[in-house]
Amino acid sequence: MERAHSLLLNEEACSQLGEHQRAEFVFEWLRFLKKLLPATDRADVKKNQKRLVEQLTMVLTGSPGPPTRWLLAHCLALLYKVGDSLTATLMVDRCNDIIRSKDDSPSYLPTRLAAIACLGALYEQLGRLLVNTFKETLANLWKAMKSAESQGRYEIMLSVEKILRGLGPSAVPCHRDVYKTARGCLTDRSMAVRCAAAECLLELQREAVFLRTSELENVATLCFRAFEGSNYNVRVVVSKLLGTLLATAVDPEQATAPRQGSKHSSLEEVMDLLTGGFLRGGAGFLRASGDMLKGTSSVSKDIRVGVTQSCVVFVSVLGGPWLEAHFSSLLGLLMELVSHARATQTPADAVCCRRCVSFILRATLGSLLGEKAQIAASKDLCLAIGKQKRAVDAAMCDGNVETRVTITDVAASQHVLVCALLELGSLVQGLGSTAAPLVTDTSTALLDTVISVLLHPSVSARLAAAWCLRCVAVALPSQGAVLLDRCAERLHALKSCPEAVAGYSAAIAALLGAVQHCPLGIPHTKGKVWPRTCSVQLLRTAASPSSAHRPAGCCSRPSSLTSPAVVEHHLPRMLLLWKCAFPPSIRDLDMELRRGDHFTWQVTLEGRAGALCAMKSLVVHCRDLLNDDVTGRLLTPLACAVSLLTKLPVLIKSYGNQIKNASIVFRLRVYEVLALLPPKTYEEHFGVVLKQLVADLTGPENVACSELTLLPPLCHANDLVLLGPALHDMDQQYIEEQLHGSRAGGGTLEYDPFTICDKGQDVPILEQFSESLKQLKGVRQLTVQTQVAAALCSVLKHLGSCCAGLGPEEVRRPALGLLVGALESPNPLLRCVAAEGLSRLVQVVNDPTFTVSMTLVCFDKLKTARDAVTRTGHSLALGALYRHIGGISSPQHLSACVGILFTLSQDSTSPEVQMWALHSLSMVIDLAGPLYHGHVEASFTLVLRLLLNVPPTHIEVHQSLGRCLNALITALGPDLQGEGQLVSALRTSCLVDCAVMQDSPDCLVQTQAISCLQQLHMFAPRHVNLASLVPSLCVNLCSSYLSLRRAVVACLRQLAQKEALEVSEHAVALVKELPRRDNTQLDVTIKEVGLEGALFSLLDRESDPRLCQDIKETLVHMMTSITAGKLAHWLKLCKDVLSASADSTAPVETNQEEDADRDDDASVFHAKSDSGGPFTNLRWSTRVFAMECVCRVITQCESHGHPAHFDLTLAQELRLHESTDFLVLHLADLIRMAFMAATDHSDQLRLSGLQTLLVIIRKFAAIPEPEFPGHVILEQYQANVGAALRPAFSAEAPPDVTAKACQVCSAWIASGVVSDLRDLRRVHQLLASSLVKIQTGKEVPSQVYNEGTSTMETLAVLKAWAEVYIVAVQNSGQPTENSGPGGQPEQPHPPLLEEGCGGARGPGLLKLVQTDLAALSRLWLAALQDYAVLTLPQDYSWQLPAAGGTFYTAETVEQARPHYYSSWAPILHATALWFSSTGFIMADDGPANLSRPVTPTSMGQSASLASKSPEDVSADRLHLILGISVEFLCSPHSHDQMENISSCLRALQALLQVPWPRSKVGNDQVLSVELLSVLHRLLVTREAMAVQLAVLEVVRQVVSAAQEHVREKRHSAEVDDGAEEKETVPEFGEGRDTGGLVPGRSLVFGALELCLCVLVRKLPQLSPKLAGSPGGGQRGSTWSLSDSDCRLVASALAILSDLPSICSPEGSVSILPTVLYLLMGVLKELVQQLCQGRALDLVVTAALQALRNVLSSPMSRSEKSRGAWAHLLRCALNTLLDCWDSDKASPVVDEVSLLTALTVFLLSASPEVTTFQPLQARCIDKFKASLETKDPVVLSKSYQLLVSVFQSQTVVAVPFIQALGGCVVRHLQGVERSGPQSYEELRAIQDGVKALEALVFAADKTHCPQLVAVLLPILISFLLDENALASASAPGRALHESALLDLMRIGPQHSSVFKALMASSPHMKARLEAAVKGNQETVNIKATQTPVPSKTSPSIQLKTNFL
Repeated sequence: MERAHSLLLNEEACSQLGEHQRAEFVFEWLRFLKKLLPATDRADVKKNQKRLVEQLTMVLTGSPGPPTRWLLAHCLALLYKVGDSLTATLMVDRCNDIIRSKDDSPSYLPTRLAAIACLGALYEQLGRLLVNTFKETLANLWKAMKSAESQGRYEIMLSVEKILRGLGPSAVPCHRDVYKTARGCLTDRSMAVRCAAAECLLELQREAVFLRTSELENVATLCFRAFEGSNYNVRVVVSKLLGTLLATAVDPEQATAPRQGSKHSSLEEVMDLLTGGFLRGGAGFLRASGDMLKGTSSVSKDIRVGVTQSCVVFVSVLGGPWLEAHFSSLLGLLMELVSHARATQTPADAVCCRRCVSFILRATLGSLLGEKAQIAASKDLCLAIGKQKRAVDAAMCDGNVETRVTITDVAASQHVLVCALLELGSLVQGLGSTAAPLVTDTSTALLDTVISVLLHPSVSARLAAAWCLRCVAVALPSQGAVLLDRCAERLHALKSCPEAVAGYSAAIAALLGAVQHCPLGIPHTKGKVWPRTCSVQLLRTAASPSSAHRPAGCCSRPSSLTSPAVVEHHLPRMLLLWKCAFPPSIRDLDMELRRGDHFTWQVTLEGRAGALCAMKSLVVHCRDLLNDDVTGRLLTPLACAVSLLTKLPVLIKSYGNQIKNASIVFRLRVYEVLALLPPKTYEEHFGVVLKQLVADLTGPENVACSELTLLPPLCHANDLVLLGPALHDMDQQYIEEQLHGSRAGGGTLEYDPFTICDKGQDVPILEQFSESLKQLKGVRQLTVQTQVAAALCSVLKHLGSCCAGLGPEEVRRPALGLLVGALESPNPLLRCVAAEGLSRLVQVVNDPTFTVSMTLVCFDKLKTARDAVTRTGHSLALGALYRHIGGISSPQHLSACVGILFTLSQDSTSPEVQMWALHSLSMVIDLAGPLYHGHVEASFTLVLRLLLNVPPTHIEVHQSLGRCLNALITALGPDLQGEGQLVSALRTSCLVDCAVMQDSPDCLVQTQAISCLQQLHMFAPRHVNLASLVPSLCVNLCSSYLSLRRAVVACLRQLAQKEALEVSEHAVALVKELPRRDNTQLDVTIKEVGLEGALFSLLDRESDPRLCQDIKETLVHMMTSITAGKLAHWLKLCKDVLSASADSTAPVETNQEEDADRDDDASVFHAKSDSGGPFTNLRWSTRVFAMECVCRVITQCESHGHPAHFDLTLAQELRLHESTDFLVLHLADLIRMAFMAATDHSDQLRLSGLQTLLVIIRKFAAIPEPEFPGHVILEQYQANVGAALRPAFSAEAPPDVTAKACQVCSAWIASGVVSDLRDLRRVHQLLASSLVKIQTGKEVPSQVYNEGTSTMETLAVLKAWAEVYIVAVQNSGQPTENSGPGGQPEQPHPPLLEEGCGGARGPGLLKLVQTDLAALSRLWLAALQDYAVLTLPQDYSWQLPAAGGTFYTAETVEQARPHYYSSWAPILHATALWFSSTGFIMADDGPANLSRPVTPTSMGQSASLASKSPEDVSADRLHLILGISVEFLCSPHSHDQMENISSCLRALQALLQVPWPRSKVGNDQVLSVELLSVLHRLLVTREAMAVQLAVLEVVRQVVSAAQEHVREKRHSAEVDDGAEEKETVPEFGEGRDTGGLVPGRSLVFGALELCLCVLVRKLPQLSPKLAGSPGGGQRGSTWSLSDSDCRLVASALAILSDLPSICSPEGSVSILPTVLYLLMGVLKELVQQLCQGRALDLVVTAALQALRNVLSSPMSRSEKSRGAWAHLLRCALNTLLDCWDSDKASPVVDEVSLLTALTVFLLSASPEVTTFQPLQARCIDKFKASLETKDPVVLSKSYQLLVSVFQSQTVVAVPFIQALGGCVVRHLQGVERSGPQSYEELRAIQDGVKALEALVFAADKTHCPQLVAVLLPILISFLLDENALASASAPGRALHESALLDLMRIGPQHSSVFKALMASSPHMKARLEAAVKGNQETVNIKATQTPVPSKTSPSIQLKTNFL
């Protein structure tokens, strides 16, 4: 194929190829030429033009296939356009000659068709250059048309359309001729020709004014005739033609080329035309008149559906503004149509007519109008409903004889009311909460008007009114309870009126059914009251079978059976009601048959059907309630119902067809209930049921079969494509399904298949079915065959899903016979069902032999059969057989299947066989998987060959080819990325196939092409050219076909995941570079706001859920990929979408004088929409998604963006140097958008706005304002935030909005943005008002919404207050009894969660909260107690309070649980802080003023409180908090709730800071051990560092509590034993006398485990098992600890060191080895680290402190443990000393820490440990070695440590003084020779002097003068003379000054020694005096240089006379 990529055709390469390969080669060359010509230089084109024309002409005369001829025509026209255009007339003449040719052979036809296509393309491209030849050309085409077959007519119409497009106004002379010819083609028998003719006329109407004036009526009639017998594509195109013509007739400005003074028609005239077509069709006057005289209607549904679509197009072309202005007129005309007698002659006609009118209203009002216009339209609908209702009332009024309307008019009015009410309901439901003004408008009285229809005599009108009320309840949840009350009252008042009972019952049922769609629900009492009253009423009237109440009541009960909580309460009464609906026994049933008339039996059957329907709802929705007792009580009425089934034929025979419909519904309900119950429950009735089922399926009374409703669910979804476009892929599904339903209408039994089967009776039943089919013929046989096949397939499907077998082999034969017979049925749908049934049969038989035999049967049939039906059925079965058994695994079988299907797919004589064979081949490819790779190349060749040759009129074959191609791409998968020659050829073939299908005129084929390209992009993205793919997708975004739009958006969604930027750029380039003649709104949108804006517009117009979801996902992917580069673009886009509302100004502020505090909000911007934006009148759902996008943008910038997105200073700096954009620079827009959304009329948008505001506060609260230090950037928007929040706290606000606003309030206050409490008070007052509301109770909403919403709102308020209180306590630094065990106040811990805690610092915020704290604390406790009860396991559910808790009722337990789960944690934390602040001292324990009566079980107040002491109450509250915390921390589902874990830990910390709870925990060892166990698990399973640190802090507090407890007991024992025995420590603490610690019961052991866990996880080398492992091997200095790790280790060491103090002496001996091992191990690891830092120093310090704590433990001096402690401590000291020599590979780096640890031992351990001679000698050696080091830092530290050692106990210090004193002196004496070269060396010398001084002070008086005599010369040696001082280094001078100061300090203290020394050494004296003198001169010089004389004396008085 690469050789085809040249300007000229490579004829040499082409000639070497075979016929089929040559066609592919030519097509590829034409594709390349199409791209190359526009990019080639004009001179080069002219140079090669002659040769190119010759080659193209050669292709033209070479019989090209359809795709090739269209591509050839395009290239030829493009060549003349780019090159020399003057010779184009020659090509036109050549084409005309070909068309005139007399050769009529089939081989010449492709050439003639290609010439026709070339003519169209030439005129389209060159236009007026060929104006002189077009008349001759058209005449030639008209002549050819007369003898042309369907392909020729199709191609001629396409060509004429292009000629008209190219010539424009120049073709006016021939318009009449074109119209005349196209008129005939518009009713052609070929559907493709009709489509082409419609497209031609659509192009003609642009310039031909006569079409919309004089010929308008004729064209309309022609279109009506075109609709008759049409398919979907024809209806779409013809309706577009008719609708466009009518629109231009009404408003000539809509025309593409409007003429001045054009005549225009009125709306009434146009609608008369459409109404005429709807009522009379396309028939002439005489035929229509004849039909009218006969009283028959000959108008087909095709015509009516087409007229309906035309009307929609008509209104859509005129546009939304026109519709808004003329809706009332249009509505009146539509109502006249639906009430016309001819439109509703039969029930089926009436249903069709109503659907058509409803579709017109829904398709126009729902998509063209904005919310404001929809509200106006709703008012018009209300007026129309009211007018009709008044007319009916007048008709029913007997007294008003003169104005009385006929009964016929009353019957007609029901259709008007149904259409108007359905559309009104849809409008209100679409408007949602924005429809509130419509409902409250008294001038419209919407609710009154709709409710009045509930009394209409027609059941249809009453049901429509009920549905409309349901829509109102869904849109406005606040109206649900109100409407229920109203209907219930009217029902009770009018219970004697049958219409009222039926209407209001239906309304109540509809309203109850709406509850499941309303998250806020209705009060639970409403669900109780009405069913109870209804049941009582029904039971009272049960004895009177003539009562009309029973069917109404029974039918409306099922809607209330969807809530198990409601049903459980009423179940006994309902069971009694159902029992009363049936006779008590079979005998009573027989007696009942002998009495009554048709009316009583009709009422009885309806009532029993209603009871059965209620039973069905019970079984479906409340299966948990179906215990054995309930099931047994259900079987009694069911037994009577089954018996009544067998009596129905007798009843029908007695009373005629009057009860037939009721009997059918009754049978349906019986079967529905039986199908849901386990068959075992009604085994004794099984024979009767099966017998009746067989009779129903094969009986003579079922003469109609709705196979299009019954069979599709049983077919495989992939096989339904064989039957044409699927209904769910159409925008017009609502009316198109009228063409696919049964003409008998609904209500027949065969709508519902049943799967009741008994293995024992399978064979006789199947044989009976077969015998019945043999006895029938014609339509009756097809009907029964359909029903039997459906039943059999349903059973097989059920068995397959249950993995059950079919049974014995005797069952297979009749089953197989039935399925094979259906497989050869003329009904294609039945063949599809039979193929699926065979695959299910193979599945349930599960026998390979049977499978092979079935395959051979299909092979034999396909080889011998010649009729299309047999071949299609068995070819489909061949592909479907292996569908449910895991695929094809035999290569031989695969080869045989492929061979047969290849042959069938090339049977050009039967397109139907080709379609089915190709579809089967696609299934074989899917089922074979990798096994098919050997056939891939041949399959690609076949697909391309057929695509290039199958005529375009055989669309179904092209669709099957697309499915084959898709399957081939999937089979190859990632192999398509390969670079081999074969793979490259397959890939190229795939791309060519896709190109052919993309150029197809059929939308489904284009859909397949897009799907294939999408698959190819997934497997080989580098080989898909986005530059060509994206434009082709964007062109179809506004396609008329839903399936194509779905495919386009699905492909865009995939592309946007990785290549969003490229997709966006290509889309914009398409609109800029290739502007089309008819710029759609989509093109304009792409030009203005890119592809993203176009997708937003499309999202607003679409109603298909799947398509909308794909659009949203595409936008999210694009946003995620390109937000950083297009931040401003996305934010502006979202802002434009949010502003695009006709009425988006929300009245936020009421009266300015209403509140003085609102004055500051006067300057707040109001959410007025920006005019002139790219969007208009967007729906609230689209704007909600825009707000979600804003939140996503913020999250995206945070997770993957630049830090400057949240740093204003950095962003401003970078903005100066780079052309980048940052989120923080758009903060004003973010606030504005959040404000606009939060103050909108739509509740959903308000919720989104508040959520966005919450995100903004959390992300931007801590960002400082660079221009105003000390302030943050959000501070300037505080008025906006307050104004956005205020509407959410109004009385009318829904609870969910108020709850979300409370969350925003708490976040705003907690963020610390507002530093001034006066400003903060406004938001605080909102929270305060909500607190008052939940305390005092809220009367109206409690009757409007479900009680669960009260729980939600209350808990939201309490949670908000809890969060505010937590922040207030943290900010105030309140000392909440936080004195530690040692009496030292603990440092406040940083918050676990990274939240800003700035803002109103100090006690101000706490003071605001303090006023409400008394009430809050009780409410918090009540909420926590509710939560504790609700979290009880299921086994303890009996403990739940019968009346509910404080904030929930017993019926709303399940609704309340989620609210408690989301709120309890902050409440728990706040409660613990409050207890901590009060020290568990309660001033007042009276109950708070709550919205519900306080129950003793929930609050722990009232009676229970009076019987408990304050100590017990406090203990209960402590255990409540501990229990909730421990229960949650133990939960395995808490991994995703880190905030709640943090709150629990913080709560525990706050409690343990208070002495009383601490003492309780310390006294209860079982509780402490359990708490440690939970904390240990949490530590192991949670990696968050903040959580682990908090866990260790709680552990430390628990250990401290135990320490206090042990200390207190010891102190008490000491006092009791007397002062003289205090030397003996009493034996308290763990271990007692034995020293044993029991795991699981020992606090010390649990703490040891926990500390060991932390230490070993962070320092694996501590564990001998881990020391050699890869994870914790001998890493030496390679490991590192983070700062947080160091804090963890330090905390663990601190806990470790406290453990011996809570043990008995024997217990301390037990744990001491472990403690010392861990301490020494940590030290050993720490001293070997190269990298030191502050964090690591923290660990070292902690380790040394822990060591000091252990060594100084009183247990080391206890009589019972002293010896063991001494021995163990000597071992530890030996281990410490070994650290210098133990590991030569890892030498000690941190010698200072080891020396410090050694010093800790010497100072803290008892002398018997450190004076042990071998150890003491080694210690001295280590210090001696350190004094000889060259490292001045180590030397300095050694001297410092020696100072402490020298000053310690004499027994310890003396050996060190004796051994190391000389070393110190020698080192200091050597300083004079070298002097300090650095400040480190200076520090070491100074520390050495201090050590020598310590020696002096440590010596006794006899030796002191001698040591002073040694010290003073050393100090004098440090002095420098005047010359040396001038040249000395800075450290040398510092040493000189330091020595001089020391001499002046020490000299006077030892004056005698000093004098003797000076006298004996003149040299020293002279040196000293010189130094003093020089120092005095320096001081004097500094004094004279000081500008301000100081009157104070110098701090140091220099003395010169030492004598």
